[in-house]
Amino acid sequence: MKFTFAPHVWEETVAEIEAAGHEYVDDLQEAELLFYNGSAPEFPDLPDNIKIVQASMAGIDALVRRGVVTDKARWANAGGLYADTVAESTVALLLAQLHRHNVTARRKTWARGEVQSTKQWLYDGKTIAIMGAGGIGVRLIELLKPFGVRIIAVNNSGRPVPGADETLPMSAADHVWSEADYFVLLMPLTEATTGIVNRDTLAKMKPNAVVVNVGRGPLVVTDDLVDAIRNGTIAGAALDVTDPEPLPDGHPLWDLEDVVITPHTANTYERIRSLTGALTVRNIELYEAGEQMDTEVDVVAGY
Repeated sequence: MKFTFAPHVWEETVAEIEAAGHEYVDDLQEAELLFYNGSAPEFPDLPDNIKIVQASMAGIDALVRRGVVTDKARWANAGGLYADTVAESTVALLLAQLHRHNVTARRKTWARGEVQSTKQWLYDGKTIAIMGAGGIGVRLIELLKPFGVRIIAVNNSGRPVPGADETLPMSAADHVWSEADYFVLLMPLTEATTGIVNRDTLAKMKPNAVVVNVGRGPLVVTDDLVDAIRNGTIAGAALDVTDPEPLPDGHPLWDLEDVVITPHTANTYERIRSLTGALTVRNIELYEAGEQMDTEVDVVAGY
């Protein structure tokens, strides 16, 4: 199959796909597969010769919102490919918040009274809700289980998630906001999930609650989160994604000691480049065999 890259050519990924017998071409008009690794505004007009769009991203919600995801081609994302990296980053974010690392770093003092009195422990009978529990959620459960936590997995279908103590469909999960201690947001950004953490859901949470967002920034209404932390409604947040993103200098989130922020680095470009070549080769094989691709996207649902 002839393939091309846009907007950035990743030589090592090209070489891996070529090694499987496929041909790289520069011209989009000559390719059958487009490997896309840019932002939504950069997406090109898609010619009829493109049969597959392979995105380097785990989610293509930004492309969906821009209206470029149609049944003109078959689409695949990198869903689940970054389970190890994102799951490990999630544990790091949660522990940094619970153990008050940001507070100590900012205060630059050995005085530890407030830190000792507010530090939380995963092993202390805590419940974690994984909102949007797919491939990353399964890996995250494996990493969290040694802490002895109870895990509630929430997904669209309610289909049991391996390792979870309980799995619920989103439609039956309203009580989870008041039941869990910590919330990990992994869900795709859709009309139904945009702003799902808001003034109302935050008000239902326990005072010790922590929100960890490694999914999409707009899953959280940022102003409502800032207010909830300032008012002591919840204990804090750990964010790898924000709304707006990038988070501007001087934004109120930067001023909150009870918020740990990383600049969308739960996964890194090095990991993306090292993993997407093999995924693309496998998806081409399945496409040519007339089967569904491993990470094929439902163009109607957007994920």
